[in-house]
Amino acid sequence: MRQLLLSALLLGAMVHGAQGQEYIRPTVPDLDRLTQELFAEIQSDQVPYEDLYETLLQYYQTPLNLNTAAREDLRGLLLLSESQITHLLDHRQKNGALLSLYELQTIEGFDVRTIYRVAPFVTVQADPSAGRGPLWQRVLKGDNAALFLRYERVLQDRPGYAPPDTVRGGRPATRYLGSPDKLLLRYRVSRAKDFSLGVTAEKDAGEAFTWSPASRRYGADFYSAHFLVQERGRLKALALGDYQLQFGQGLLLSSGLAVGKGAETITTLRRSSVGVRPYSSVLENTFFRGAAATVAVTPTVRATAFVSRKRVDANLAQTQDSLAEFNEFTSGLLLTGFHRTPSELADRQALRETVLGGNLSYASRSGDLTAGITAVDTHFDRPLLRRPEPYNAYELRGDHNLALSAHYSYVWRNLLLFGETARSSSGGIGTVNGLLASLTPAIDASVLYRNYARNFHTLYGNALSENSRNINEKGLYLGVKLRPAPRWEVSAYYDRFAFPWLRYQVGAPSAGHDWLVRVTFTPTKTSLLYAQLRQRTKAYDADTLRPDPLPVPAQRRSLLVFYDASPTPVLSLRTRVQGTHYQEDAGPQRRGYVLAQDITVAPMARVRVSARYALFDTDDYDTRQYVFEQDVLYAFSVPALAGRGTRAYLLTQLDLTRHLTLWLRYAETHYRHQATVGSGLEQIQGPRRSEVKAQLRYRF
Repeated sequence: MRQLLLSALLLGAMVHGAQGQEYIRPTVPDLDRLTQELFAEIQSDQVPYEDLYETLLQYYQTPLNLNTAAREDLRGLLLLSESQITHLLDHRQKNGALLSLYELQTIEGFDVRTIYRVAPFVTVQADPSAGRGPLWQRVLKGDNAALFLRYERVLQDRPGYAPPDTVRGGRPATRYLGSPDKLLLRYRVSRAKDFSLGVTAEKDAGEAFTWSPASRRYGADFYSAHFLVQERGRLKALALGDYQLQFGQGLLLSSGLAVGKGAETITTLRRSSVGVRPYSSVLENTFFRGAAATVAVTPTVRATAFVSRKRVDANLAQTQDSLAEFNEFTSGLLLTGFHRTPSELADRQALRETVLGGNLSYASRSGDLTAGITAVDTHFDRPLLRRPEPYNAYELRGDHNLALSAHYSYVWRNLLLFGETARSSSGGIGTVNGLLASLTPAIDASVLYRNYARNFHTLYGNALSENSRNINEKGLYLGVKLRPAPRWEVSAYYDRFAFPWLRYQVGAPSAGHDWLVRVTFTPTKTSLLYAQLRQRTKAYDADTLRPDPLPVPAQRRSLLVFYDASPTPVLSLRTRVQGTHYQEDAGPQRRGYVLAQDITVAPMARVRVSARYALFDTDDYDTRQYVFEQDVLYAFSVPALAGRGTRAYLLTQLDLTRHLTLWLRYAETHYRHQATVGSGLEQIQGPRRSEVKAQLRYRF
């Protein structure tokens, strides 16, 4: 029966003469729903979610070819289980190349929801290297070459942008040196498994547009550029300019392909060794700058070498003590990327960072077994010396850190074993090891153990952890996904973690736990309903006047209900209700909630309009609510809503011509019972904060 169905599908594909082209890929805005599915709940604005969002968009721009993708490539999508990947590879080996994405319906383990989730990021093509012509011609005639211009601004006046005045003592008040306009220019052209070329320039609000070579300021505050070529015989990748690296489980080298603990409790737990990736985001501290190359030593062995040299933001200090270990040092790296005031400019690119390293990997011909070693050697031209606080006792100290690691993954039947273990110059050990298992066609399970010593240091790693960095943590994660009936899915995890040493605002060793349950129902192919409950218990110092405050448990419990439906092809509705209950030890209970209603209409082929109206009410900032918002292409918006008020936005997309697209966005937050919004240089007189954004894209 299966072979008969397959034959019918292939015959239909050939009758339409499409060779995979008859499938209409979903539009980019569908990525917003997928992002909300992957992230369980945003609880901080310090996590670089835009890096992952941009990674998903790059997969959309240069989709993965299912006919040539290796196991590691398929893992990098974060959307396919190990058993689904195995069944796909087996199908390809037995039946040859896929002729259509519809053929996925005949492969074991690929249900309708999986196919719809993966469809925007994959394609079915013949060998892309056949007859592709000279590189310069492909760059000039790239199908997805595009130039972006973006403008943003908060409309209300703020003291940071007022003319300098004076304060007591006759000193001028601190003010931003630039205008309140935020500007972005981006150009990129790429082709999957072939090449990528991109240039980005950005000026944040408050930063001055200045030409001053003496202070390394050349107009815009931040520039980024890259050129990557792939699959040139034995040369598998060569990157010049800005790039990212990911090997093993991301313990030493991790790119934007990291979700962490989320509602996807199985596939996002393990990382894939995607190797060298181009960098085109606007985060100013998550990339390397220099060159990287990957060479196939043998059909099963690949070697990667890289070098990076760039300046990073840091706060420099000097000591007059002749007996001090260092005369000039930095108290820490600064990651905000803002250079608006004289003090921020003084820290701009103050430290020179040099990174050398490489990776040697083995992958069996079947792809079932992979193993490798990684080395990352980091040097600074001035030493790091943290403030003399107890929680900093085991932080990286000095101007050099050499980290070495070994990683592995092994597929046996329906089991995947994976892990990575590393050692830094301090002698600290970090290790992460996991197991994914497809117990039955309807049950998947995962286990992951991690142990990062208090003196383990990795500057570009981002393996799974409760902390924002892989240091001073032990944890055990258990996950499960059930499909009890068609269209129903239950996912859950429990994570127990401990911090053997002190942390910032936690004056003693502590422990906690985090669990989540989500029930998802898919009534139709275009609708989705899920309810989610999450609880996290974590220790923080009690708010007392004692000189040695003891940590007390703080419990945060969150409920989320989300419904997405498309009653007609031109109308989409999304409803989101979420609430939070927060309590520290035996203190008072505090609550917060938000109710958001979205509507998207496409009245004409070249017009798309999205809008939201949301009500929020929180007792304080600890119960603030983060809610995803649709934004212009390549932008990511998750505002923190605290207090009482409303949040609304209107986003319009206009396809002016075949080459030119315009996005216009207006967003406003109106606070009730507040005379001001924000504080310091960002304070607004009045209860409203309004933002405008415009973006123009020209596709060549």
